[in-house]
Amino acid sequence: QIWLMESGGGSVQAGGSLRLSCVASGDRDSRRSMAWFRQAPGKEREGVGMFHPADGDTYLADSVKGRFTISQDNTKNTLFLQMNNLKPEDSAMYYCAADLVWRGWRLNPVFFAYWGQGTQVTVSS
Repeated sequence: QIWLMESGGGSVQAGGSLRLSCVASGDRDSRRSMAWFRQAPGKEREGVGMFHPADGDTYLADSVKGRFTISQDNTKNTLFLQMNNLKPEDSAMYYCAADLVWRGWRLNPVFFAYWGQGTQVTVSS
């Protein structure tokens, strides 16, 4: 079992930055795949990026590449999403997700069984 809790959302102006945190609890070694997703009202859940706990590699969607980064703290219990140069189109509820299986860089919500409650990001122009 994996429990996830996001924090760090808020309201910023375009061009600003936010850092989201996802605290994970449960068996750390069982977390084989982690990711960030976002969902705006009336839109489908969209993949933002993935993190491979085994080697620390990351993948970012084209829409955020060059502006967002994913990292993990030394305890390996907190996943971060650093968001720079935010745009109004980045406004959404952001979710942290995890799974017990590594399926490669497949950033699709159907491959993640564990989800946090989300944290809201609002970017004004």
